[in-house]
Amino acid sequence: MRPIYYGYWLILAAFVAQFISTGVQNYVIGPFMIPMTEELGWTRAEFTLPRTLGQVVMALTGFLIGSHVDKQGAKGFMLIGTAVLAVALYGTSMITNLWHWVFLNGIVLTIGAALVGNLIVNVTLAKWFVDFRGRAVAFAAMGVSFAGVLLTPLTTWAIDTFDWRAAWQLLSIITVICIIPAALAMRRTPEDHGLHPDGKTSEEVNAGFAQRAALDFENSLTRSQALRTGTFYYLVFAFALFLITIQVMLIQTVPFMTDAGYSRSTAALMITAASVPALLAKPIWGWLIDGLQPNRLAATSAAITGLSLFIIVFAARAESLNGTIAGFVILGLGWGGMIPLTEVIWASYFGRRYIGAVRSAALPFTIFLTAGAPLATSYYFDVTGSYDGAILAVGFSNLVSAFLILFIKKPVVPSSS
Repeated sequence: MRPIYYGYWLILAAFVAQFISTGVQNYVIGPFMIPMTEELGWTRAEFTLPRTLGQVVMALTGFLIGSHVDKQGAKGFMLIGTAVLAVALYGTSMITNLWHWVFLNGIVLTIGAALVGNLIVNVTLAKWFVDFRGRAVAFAAMGVSFAGVLLTPLTTWAIDTFDWRAAWQLLSIITVICIIPAALAMRRTPEDHGLHPDGKTSEEVNAGFAQRAALDFENSLTRSQALRTGTFYYLVFAFALFLITIQVMLIQTVPFMTDAGYSRSTAALMITAASVPALLAKPIWGWLIDGLQPNRLAATSAAITGLSLFIIVFAARAESLNGTIAGFVILGLGWGGMIPLTEVIWASYFGRRYIGAVRSAALPFTIFLTAGAPLATSYYFDVTGSYDGAILAVGFSNLVSAFLILFIKKPVVPSSS
């Protein structure tokens, strides 16, 4: 009997890593906003400032480590990131001033999350899977949605039962317990261990059943080659408009719903209402990605996401809880395709050999376009007393993204001659 392909264990490790890294950066922030701003006397824009700064820090960290992940693998980075992330989370429980919050959450926590999260693990999966890349990335990305299912209500419960300081300490402990085993499981490439992408045997490779993986490797573009293609910048702009939604809604959903008159538990439930369908839809998106054109699927995902925000805003205005829940469920269906589609398009368009360097090169451009969105949304609320206009603008950006993604074409591989 054929042994279990090690890449499947990497999917599980990536699931756990993204569950924690995205969860403590984004999914838990909303429940903390009101209790922390009320106790410490901050505006909501001041509270959101670290997440905007964090986007810049994430981009710089990713840019610096991307090519090293290609060469050295993820394990060492993830172990260091675990320590940094745990210190940042525990330290946040002791803050008394705004600059403490900005430094720990915007800089230290973000560096730790960058060293254990999305870029690191998806670069690794892109090297271990080619034929089944869509499904591999999709199953691993279920960890992102699971953070909304588990971490958001758990954090809300911890804050309401104890206080917000104890909740940060709890998150620090959970991080160490979860990430260290995931980090120790990481491996750089299948070739390092005498294996082949997708679990193909040597006999299957010799029989020509791994041609797609061979072409993916041979046609890979280096960072400098990618930066000279128009496709690179087109992807950056289109995906930036797509990704704004998750940054804004994970931070603002709880305060948006409580401002609309709902309890904190009901507000936290909206994150769950989006996260459960996102979790369940990811394998379906992954299966579709491996068989259909990913750009058309990405456009569909972006359009669904954008339309859901219009439903959420107008349902909340009409005081329709059922309509609002429906909007968040639809949002989750759109979110389900977001991470798998963007990661697979990057890897399939530019190849797996240098994908860490290429993906990290895109981060500064993406962050430049998206970093201000959460802060602008909070500032909009501070000025107008409502989130509605800002959320509708984010929904419109998703519809524009859907239109642009339809025209994405693979870059031309430079001739070796």
